[in-house]
Amino acid sequence: MKIAVEGCCHGELDKIYETITYLEKKEELKVELLLCCGDFQAVRNEGDMKCMAVPAKYRMMQTFYKYYSGEKKAPVLTIFIGGNHEASNHLQELPYGGWVAPNIYYLGYAGVVRYKGVRIGGASGIFKSHDYRKGHHEFPPYNPDTLRSVYHIRNIEVFRLKQIQMPMDIFLSHDWPRGIYHYGSTEDLLRKKRFLRQEVESNTLGSPAAEELLAHLQPSYWFSAHLHVKFAAVMQHLPKGNATPRVTKFLSLDKCLPHREFLQIVDVQERPGSSEGLEYDPEWFAILKATDSLQRITPHPWNPPENNGLHERWDFSASEVDMMQVVEDLRGELLIPDNFSQTVPPFDPNRPQPHTTPSCSPNPQTSELCALLGLTDMYAQAGQRGGESDRLQGRTGGEDNNDEDERSGDEPSDTSALSNSFNPDEITIEDEWEEEEEEVDSKEPFKGDQLSGAPAEGVVLPEPRPDVSRLMDLPPPLHSAPAAGHRSPAERESCEGEEEETAAARILKRTGDGNVDPSNGVTSPRIKRRNQVIYAAVEDEEGDD
Repeated sequence: MKIAVEGCCHGELDKIYETITYLEKKEELKVELLLCCGDFQAVRNEGDMKCMAVPAKYRMMQTFYKYYSGEKKAPVLTIFIGGNHEASNHLQELPYGGWVAPNIYYLGYAGVVRYKGVRIGGASGIFKSHDYRKGHHEFPPYNPDTLRSVYHIRNIEVFRLKQIQMPMDIFLSHDWPRGIYHYGSTEDLLRKKRFLRQEVESNTLGSPAAEELLAHLQPSYWFSAHLHVKFAAVMQHLPKGNATPRVTKFLSLDKCLPHREFLQIVDVQERPGSSEGLEYDPEWFAILKATDSLQRITPHPWNPPENNGLHERWDFSASEVDMMQVVEDLRGELLIPDNFSQTVPPFDPNRPQPHTTPSCSPNPQTSELCALLGLTDMYAQAGQRGGESDRLQGRTGGEDNNDEDERSGDEPSDTSALSNSFNPDEITIEDEWEEEEEEVDSKEPFKGDQLSGAPAEGVVLPEPRPDVSRLMDLPPPLHSAPAAGHRSPAERESCEGEEEETAAARILKRTGDGNVDPSNGVTSPRIKRRNQVIYAAVEDEEGDD
């Protein structure tokens, strides 16, 4: 089965589907499934744009609204997770997952589904230590703090995913599992993204929560995005008991822009005799049911139960009886119903409504699923509380506050693997982060692929380390987007922000001349941080431990 994997979407659905269609014709293959690794930006109307943590210059409608309104339909079944640039009010309607448009499925805060017998899981958001132990307390209208904390992953999702015992084929996360860069061509990564060197060498880049999930789930494939770079790695896990050691093939991809490696076709073996449609996963739903009472909608810290004598129950893994009960609850039908419905009026380009307020209504899909399984609709419950704290602090206005509220006095998180781990850096759109994009040496063996008369063109960058490329068993990079020369005037106008971003990304922004490594004389650039005081506080806290 051919599966297309895409990095950061940033609302560019038209370009992604056009690229897949072109590749199908060029390579004479059929893509059956598209997996998107976050920053999907399912923006339905102007109100949703006010619920995205992006600078004002990047608040563009893009193309998702066409699929939401029914003007277009996704040509390939699409499954995605949330990142850190999302229409959070929309995705919060579907905490357990659901259709955001016909043929486009969101996995929820965390989720597991099956397609043709292939088990696909994912976790939305990015890791932030100061929000990790909180409940999902955010509710529209967001204030500048909750506009960002809403997309930070919580320990309840990680705890639930760690109850999974059955094998996982594919797992999606937005940010990388911490440490995965040690299992691929690290130097190739740092050649492309030199500003990451300090975090890589100190092993602080990436999510410690995802690192813990990687060690537990040990999926065959793990796909990510977030850092806007293609990177492949292969990790062999320690064996569990007498079982054969498992191997995870990791792949991260870039964002959807011309000449960027944002799309890869991967061959995944489907299981004969499996259903042709997208299905619920009984084990995952059994875990959701068992842990429903553990959910919180307050910002107060919470620790999951442990086997320390303080909790009556700490093991919430699903038994066969539990899974059979889920099947019974679903009336014997695991096929996910095609029950998408619009919950807000879609954007109309002929009648713009710039003053539209953000929607915060329950989604019928969630209501129906909660009724069938006896789950709690956390979004509706938070709405019943009225979002008092959010409303008191201020309404969503999409303020250009680029400083994260990095609280230096947070308690450590709840497991030993996470207790001393911080991820103070949040990779966002480049001009927020002031990312350095170094030009690759002109002597590198680039291979161009001129696609005359096609809607797209691509550039093939050097392959990863040979042994990694072989073990990943990846075909040549299949990636591209419509180049500037093929765009219509309207498309060129809509992409001005991208061009500004690409140009700005090449400007070196440093706080000094950098540090010189005496061993090789190479200058390591010093990156301008958004809040030096906060980073110093975090380092001091780590030093105390």
